[in-house]
Amino acid sequence: QVQLAESGGGLVQVGGSLRLSCTTSGRTFITGTMGWFRQVPGKEREFVGAISRNGAYTVYADSVKGRFTISRDNAKNTVYLQMNSLKPEDTAVYYCAADRTSSVPYNIASGYDYWGQGTQVTVSS
Repeated sequence: QVQLAESGGGLVQVGGSLRLSCTTSGRTFITGTMGWFRQVPGKEREFVGAISRNGAYTVYADSVKGRFTISRDNAKNTVYLQMNSLKPEDTAVYYCAADRTSSVPYNIASGYDYWGQGTQVTVSS
């Protein structure tokens, strides 16, 4: 089994930055595609971005493109979400997700095998 743990969430002012981390543990293999999603109460989970197994390819939702950057360090079993120029509408619980086998990034939540517990990001105006 694989466990995912997000960290780095918190309260930030509009225009500020945060970096989320997601560390995998439980098995000594490198997961495939890693994704970030977010969710606000009463709404469906929304795709934020994803990164390929080797880190060479990323995809982003239009709403965060140019502001958010995903990276990964496979030696540390960690994926990062750097969030800049934050807006109030970025307020949500952010989840990381892992696919066991895929090598390419994608935006379908149901395709991911493992999920973290989430970390709250609040952007105040």
